[in-house]
Amino acid sequence: RSKPNMNLPILPDSALVWFRRDLRDYDHAALALALQSARAVYCAFVFDHDILNALPGRCNRRLTFIHASLHELDTALRARGGGLMVRAGKANTEIPALAMQLDVQAVFANRDYEPAAKERDQQVAAALARSGITFISPKDQVIFDGDDILTSTGKSFSVFTPYARAWLRRLHGEGVMPFKSDGRLTAPPSTPGLPALSELGFTATDLAAAGLRPGMSGAQSTWSAFRKKLDRYAAGRDYPATAGTSGLSPHLRFGTLSIRELVAHAAQQTGTGPETWLKELIWREFYFQILDHFPHVANGPFKHQFA
Repeated sequence: RSKPNMNLPILPDSALVWFRRDLRDYDHAALALALQSARAVYCAFVFDHDILNALPGRCNRRLTFIHASLHELDTALRARGGGLMVRAGKANTEIPALAMQLDVQAVFANRDYEPAAKERDQQVAAALARSGITFISPKDQVIFDGDDILTSTGKSFSVFTPYARAWLRRLHGEGVMPFKSDGRLTAPPSTPGLPALSELGFTATDLAAAGLRPGMSGAQSTWSAFRKKLDRYAAGRDYPATAGTSGLSPHLRFGTLSIRELVAHAAQQTGTGPETWLKELIWREFYFQILDHFPHVANGPFKHQFA
């Protein structure tokens, strides 16, 4: 999908791309859509206090991973004439304030599915709307979402196996293509840059000791290593003493690589290894659509009688 299938309500002269769990500058739906529609495109990230304040400690591996990945993302954006404006605060106030400061007509942010994230985005969209700014949220972190995959009666699936069959039928019928996210970006106004973790009240963890390499480079290195053992995945993943899993979970979680890249590769392979791994990627999407359609599972069982 080189062009996101979306009719914009406006053609903005300038736009802000809000990065969240999509910390890469390629095959990025929101970035691609902004570049295709606006003359000037700014980029931003918010260390959201609503998320940081809920973390259980001041030494958090996830935050260290995000922070290091942001360094690499900022470098990549600067090489394209832009740069990352980083704010710390509540996203539902920081993003509208930044959009007004930059005098943009639209804010682009890839769609999220967790209940808290959806509520936050609704608040941001409402605040932007009061200032005449459009909030545009395309699909990026999954292949299919919303009502893309439904039962024959038009309902959301609640069982994985029939969902997976329907998912594969649609994939084989439509295929998958990357979003074209290349193009020049707009340099941000004077900005202090990426704050140190200590400025956010946190201390760094040793990612290398955990076998983690953050950022887009770390994602590609991990992905390259896994491709060599993909054929053995079906059996290798079951042995604790063998490094048989992909190791890509944190990169998928924070979007340092594209799900379309992974699915396209897996779908082109044959054998039980690639087929088993593709089912795991489909399970990830099944989880998202369950969370999207049945948000009560964020805090309880799917079936209420089992609470």
